[in-house]
Amino acid sequence: MADPVPVAGGIPSAGSVPVVGGLPSAEPVPVAGALPSAEPVPAPGPVRVTRPAWPSRSRWPKSWRLLPGPRATPFTFAYTLLLAATSLFAEHADPELVHTLLQASSTDVEHLAQAPLLVLVASALWIAGGPASAYAVAFLIVLTALERRAGALRTAAVFFGGHAIATLATELPVGAAVALGHLPVDSLQRLDYGISFGVMACTGALAGLLPGWARWPLLAGVTWFAVSSLLLSGDPVSDSGHLLALVLGTLTWPLLRRPRGPRPAAIVSGRC
Repeated sequence: MADPVPVAGGIPSAGSVPVVGGLPSAEPVPVAGALPSAEPVPAPGPVRVTRPAWPSRSRWPKSWRLLPGPRATPFTFAYTLLLAATSLFAEHADPELVHTLLQASSTDVEHLAQAPLLVLVASALWIAGGPASAYAVAFLIVLTALERRAGALRTAAVFFGGHAIATLATELPVGAAVALGHLPVDSLQRLDYGISFGVMACTGALAGLLPGWARWPLLAGVTWFAVSSLLLSGDPVSDSGHLLALVLGTLTWPLLRRPRGPRPAAIVSGRC
């Protein structure tokens, strides 16, 4: 018997070829000109250009923390620039002009009697011995460490407070000794300037903020230096001021150990 012929619109047999209009076969027939199906491609977003970021503060070498910076230690940084400028001026300017300015900035008895505030400030603008002296190096290290722990305002208060009090405490006895005849009259015009009193006061203050293993060796070493200089030096006025400034710095420990920042406001209870 002959095989049946598939009719358009009918049901195809197992071996028949699918007819247009009939039921689709298992495998779809590709249509000419049709695009293959694909997943949608997202539109490209804005291109971001990444710039190399500056290293964070924790990535800087730890040795750099011994030096002042404009953000972490603004007082020490600005003061260092000022001292560097006056040191360059003293080294390259006319020697007679430099001597005149140093004499006018001296905190001797005569100038303290005439303009105490002016000479107390002016005398702290110069470095006795130049920028390579021991007190210049100690200024950078000690004041930087103190300001990082106590802040700019407290560091400035310790420095200028120790500088002023130690200066007055050593020069006033000179005036009294001249008045009593124990010292010559020219002692009233002795040349006295520099940052050493302020540095010693800040050193004593810094010792109180360090851990015990560093506090007592630092304090013992600086005290030995001040006492030996007082016993062996030919300038007992300045050397006694160094020891006094160191003691003044240690007296600021209770004030510097207080936390910085504004105190929390007290809660006031009452009726509305």
